Amino acid sequence: MGFEVGSILEGKVSGITKFGAFVTLPENRSGLVHISEIAYSYVNDVHDHLTEGQTVTVKVIGIDENNRINLSIKQALPQPPRQERGPGRRPAGGQGMERRPMNRRPAPVFQGEAVQPKGPASFEDQLKQFMASSDSKLSELHMTEKRGSRRGRR
Repeated sequence: MGFEVGSILEGKVSGITKFGAFVTLPENRSGLVHISEIAYSYVNDVHDHLTEGQTVTVKVIGIDENNRINLSIKQALPQPPRQERGPGRRPAGGQGMERRPMNRRPAPVFQGEAVQPKGPASFEDQLKQFMASSDSKLSELHMTEKRGSRRGRR
């Protein structure tokens, strides 16, 4: 049986680490399921989702130049539907009260013409601003080095 990217296989969890789980595959091969490929939800601890000896369905998502097999459990499963927040739904924990972080002030309300954002509008503008700032910093650094090197010579 050849292992190809996109193949869906059955395997057994043979080891669990902080960064993922090793899975034994057919033909006595093994692969790694990275922690980010275990579930569609956030995985803080692999042990919360997998146990050693557990049979899992995995998808081959990559094979590197050293023939190491990268696997995914979540891609072998159908993606769960996203829960959309409708206009009538309110956040949990309040009886009609709006919840907002304590360290944030409400956004100011402006009347009149629309306020333009302070930052550059496009990537090109941001790049020009970065280059100008970088050139300025480099010239300051260069001047500091010149002054420092004169002091060293006598």
